[in-house]
Amino acid sequence: PETEEDEFADERAEALAEAAALKKLAVNYLHPEKSVSVEDATLFGRNYFNRYSAPETEEDEFADERAEALAEAAALKKLAVNYLHPEKSVSVEDATLFGRNY
Repeated sequence: PETEEDEFADERAEALAEAAALKKLAVNYLHPEKSVSVEDATLFGRNYFNRYSAPETEEDEFADERAEALAEAAALKKLAVNYLHPEKSVSVEDATLFGRNY
């Protein structure tokens, strides 16, 4: 009988560990405003492209494309925030939306 209790204890511990992991994922999904905690040391790698001894590589055309990409990312972020928080009010900036339909 002792081995059966040990076997059930192992299964119970595995089930509780899986439930805790699923609860952690559910909390992270429901609360995207929480910060992400990083526990893996391999994620902190060295970036050789931004070191001080590296030469400047960005050109004017790439700077323009980078500015456009950042502007698009900001617009997408604004849309994502509006989607995640429907309780916020909507601000209309386009004057053509207030026209009459004759």
